[in-house]
Amino acid sequence: MTNIVFLDRGTLAQANLQFNFPFVLTDHYLCPENEVAKALEGQEIAITNKVKITRQDMLANPQLKMIAVAATGYNHIDVVAAKELGICVCNVSGYSTVSVAEHAFMMMIALMHRLPEYQQKARLDSWSKSPFFCVFGTPFYHLVGKTVGIFGRGEIGSAFARFAQAFNMNVLFAEHKGATSCREGYVDAQTVLAQADVISIHCPLNEHTHHLIDHEEMAQMKEGAIIINVSRGGLVNEEALANALRSGKLGGAGFDVLSAEPPVKSNPLLASDLSNIIVTPHIAWASEESLKNLTDSLIQNINAFKVGKPINQIV
Repeated sequence: MTNIVFLDRGTLAQANLQFNFPFVLTDHYLCPENEVAKALEGQEIAITNKVKITRQDMLANPQLKMIAVAATGYNHIDVVAAKELGICVCNVSGYSTVSVAEHAFMMMIALMHRLPEYQQKARLDSWSKSPFFCVFGTPFYHLVGKTVGIFGRGEIGSAFARFAQAFNMNVLFAEHKGATSCREGYVDAQTVLAQADVISIHCPLNEHTHHLIDHEEMAQMKEGAIIINVSRGGLVNEEALANALRSGKLGGAGFDVLSAEPPVKSNPLLASDLSNIIVTPHIAWASEESLKNLTDSLIQNINAFKVGKPINQIV
């Protein structure tokens, strides 16, 4: 019998986890970080979405043989320690490409057409009090012919680019900031910032990409440009963005991620006075199709590990 523990089952509550071998599954809705070592006691396999597993947690549980990450990102796992201790770590990648790319595209078209503003006009008294059949407000624009600058050319960034091209948008892939030369198919970051009507970010968060878009980058952007971020909150300086929206320098923002999650009420992007901004609660990845893909891949990873042929292995 194989003992398996899911440290944050609440992130995948609807999944029916069944494996090709006898097992006992212990679920924790959300295991506190200071209780992870105890939760791992007697467990051969640990499943985690976002709960951290540290070197100390691993050292306290020599029976632990596998960490199955129920997500793509694995920065919450001490992979160096896992490698040293012979613990297999596998993640799930590519399961939400369409869902996240569509969410970013939805935000882009909604913001270009000023959906938040015009939805408010319909809900409030502006329309009912109008002498005309329509109510004008801030100008809005076609996507056709506009330029979108994309930071990140992985699966999601590439899918987003295909959607944009289908709307006859001009797509520019940005080279890394500070690069001395451009790879084929890329444009230097400064040019992208200066030319793009929309900037869409599809990058991992690390020491090189933290505040990828900061005060300086926003100053280089077109007046009225829009920023989309469905990757990680720390990629954009939120305070700088809020100020740029208030000043009119930027025309809108669509964020599915914030620098701290769950966010504090004082997060700059949740301020009630900001207009033409859409913030969703880190849900872009979670379409029904993506959830099925994630569940299937997680099960496949664990089944493969048990027969000695691990797949999607990080270490």
